[in-house]
Amino acid sequence: MLGSTHGTFTTDLRARVDACGEQPARAVVHGVAALEGDTDVSGRPLHAPVPDLDRFFRPEVVAVVGASDTEGRPNTGITRQLLDWAERVGARVVPVHPTRSAVFGIDCVASVADLDGSVDLAVLLVADPLPVIEQLAATKVRFAVAFASGFAETGEAGARAQERLAAAVGRSGLRLLGPNTNLNAFERFREDLDGPAVALITQSGHQGRPVFTLQELGVRLSHWAPTGNEADLETADFISYFAHRPEVGAIACYVEGLKDGRSFLLAADQAARRRVPVVAVKVGRTEAGARMAASHTGKLTGADQVVDAAMRQFGVIRVDGLDQLQDTAALLARARRPVAEGVVVYSISGGTGAHFSDLATAAGLSLPRLSQAKQDELHQWIPDYLSVANPVDNGGHPVGDWRGRKIIDAILADPEVGVLICPITGPFPPMSDKLAQDLVDAAERTDKLICVVWGSPVGTEEAYRTTLLGSSRVATFRTFGNCIGAVKAYLDHHRFTTGYRSPFDEAPRTPSPSFRKAQALMRPGHRLSEHAAKQLLRAYGIRVPREQLVTSAAAAVRAAGLVGYPVVMKASGPQLAHKTELGLVKVGLTSASQIRDAYRELTDIARYEGIDLDGVLVCQMVGRGVEMVVGVTHDPLFGPTVTVGLGGVLVEVLNDAAVRVPPFGEREARDMLAELRGRALLDGVRGAPAADVDALVEVVLRVQRMALELDGLLAELDINPLMVLPRGQGAVALDALAVCR
Repeated sequence: MLGSTHGTFTTDLRARVDACGEQPARAVVHGVAALEGDTDVSGRPLHAPVPDLDRFFRPEVVAVVGASDTEGRPNTGITRQLLDWAERVGARVVPVHPTRSAVFGIDCVASVADLDGSVDLAVLLVADPLPVIEQLAATKVRFAVAFASGFAETGEAGARAQERLAAAVGRSGLRLLGPNTNLNAFERFREDLDGPAVALITQSGHQGRPVFTLQELGVRLSHWAPTGNEADLETADFISYFAHRPEVGAIACYVEGLKDGRSFLLAADQAARRRVPVVAVKVGRTEAGARMAASHTGKLTGADQVVDAAMRQFGVIRVDGLDQLQDTAALLARARRPVAEGVVVYSISGGTGAHFSDLATAAGLSLPRLSQAKQDELHQWIPDYLSVANPVDNGGHPVGDWRGRKIIDAILADPEVGVLICPITGPFPPMSDKLAQDLVDAAERTDKLICVVWGSPVGTEEAYRTTLLGSSRVATFRTFGNCIGAVKAYLDHHRFTTGYRSPFDEAPRTPSPSFRKAQALMRPGHRLSEHAAKQLLRAYGIRVPREQLVTSAAAAVRAAGLVGYPVVMKASGPQLAHKTELGLVKVGLTSASQIRDAYRELTDIARYEGIDLDGVLVCQMVGRGVEMVVGVTHDPLFGPTVTVGLGGVLVEVLNDAAVRVPPFGEREARDMLAELRGRALLDGVRGAPAADVDALVEVVLRVQRMALELDGLLAELDINPLMVLPRGQGAVALDALAVCR
């Protein structure tokens, strides 16, 4: 964990905001600040609305509907906690109860209708919040919280009840947190901590406890939003809000299900624009986890591969464990921007340094070899027989005297070094005490990140509890894995946000001429034949082989002469998804007699199988290259998605594919290719020429344009195989399948 925030381990928040450039103009509608502006070609917004939640977290007047002071009743404990919280934030409480004149000595009003326009927040301690929401519609209350359960988390009947609640909230003009939420928003936050804070968003209150208790280690927490079932306010709303709060250095999220994928990405985009890191645990990687998430929050978890890719695409740092969530969020909240990406591992044991370096390198961290001049300098204080190239092994004894600090300062002075990590696998006083103090003292005088892994399972040692955790400038961890993961996230985040250009800024606003051509080819609710699907590709400038659709053997012979021998013949019809398995593809035909025989055989097989054909395709036979697949599917959370992977049968056997959510540009298209395990095939292996990667990237970008413009019309597109020819020769879609919505 990171130590306390008393000190100078702070991010220059104002500089961070200024570096993002001038923000677009804003308009405020129904208490929500929204970026003025554009929609994409499908009419979807390109900027996240930023809710004005100041009065939710810091209200002046709070109404407690169903307040009680009768001992033993659940509402009494909640009322008491709300009173304590209101006193801390300087709010006035108005109890609402139909039969009581006062609660805890505070005068009651009989009903919601008696509330005046000064109430900012209504807390609903009632089993059915729907009637109260409908009553609140006549007031000017801005926010409400519903704790009641029994909604979408319970099944279809509960989901319908939640839909009615959401509709009532929409009519009322207020914003609702919940239902099925808790009191986490009204916890006691430490006021004695300074520096950039972590803001917390959870759909399960208990899962946020580890992050909340970071305060006991000196890490500031500014807000906690327990979103529950998200009938109205959702995770995306709080990400957008927190990203604009000057005190927030990082946002930590525990997400069970996303209410709306696009809203989440728009919010993540807002955070990326402002360089505010978002760290998230997202459950649902497995079928069992997805089932439990649905039962708990009643929302889609989405295909995990799509969720994972979409988060990476917009800079959200996904972690698996709550310990990783707290360590990574704490580091990202408070560490300054890196001045270099090189990592040096410094230890008192060669074994420790080698072990840590192996793990760090495997995780993708850069451990540069120190220059010979720097090694010679270090050998002034470290025996010559020890390696100091990186990792740096000091042998132990130098840390016990004046040499220890000299070594640390010399490493930090190297311009290639941005991070120094010192794994201390166990306490060995007094040397470990001196080493910890030297690291803390050096951290106060450098703008580079110093991390310590304190491996003792006890955690009561003075060097750990007082020296390391007492420092606001040293990042302290308990495990190798968490340290490596957090440092990688730190470097990746700053690399990602440097020069960040939002994909939404590049989204098409108006349909292209290709759209109008493609629109005429679509048949709602039907699958297109290969011939029709290729016409769709042609409309978007994607190259297909020379080919003709024929309905007689004689026409096939004439077509072969025009296309040019050798040719490929394929049956074409909307029912045909897998032609090869049925023997409906003939390759390498070189004569008129072969053409006539092939035509007769193809039509006979189709007749026997009961398949209606629109004809037989006589196609140019394309030279060999690398077979790829490029496709479009519709994700229930994120809408259209684009996939690229190894083609032919390999896409099914190896499942080697990468996915992105449009819009995206060339960099993302190339990143998709870099993720493929079979990427080396495109570079040429065993004497094969390098493939035309530029042409492949162009196809991916044209397909993502198609996915955006035909959203609502195109359910699925599969170009398989896309033959990527040698460099400079382009890429050709040999087969295509398209399904209309």
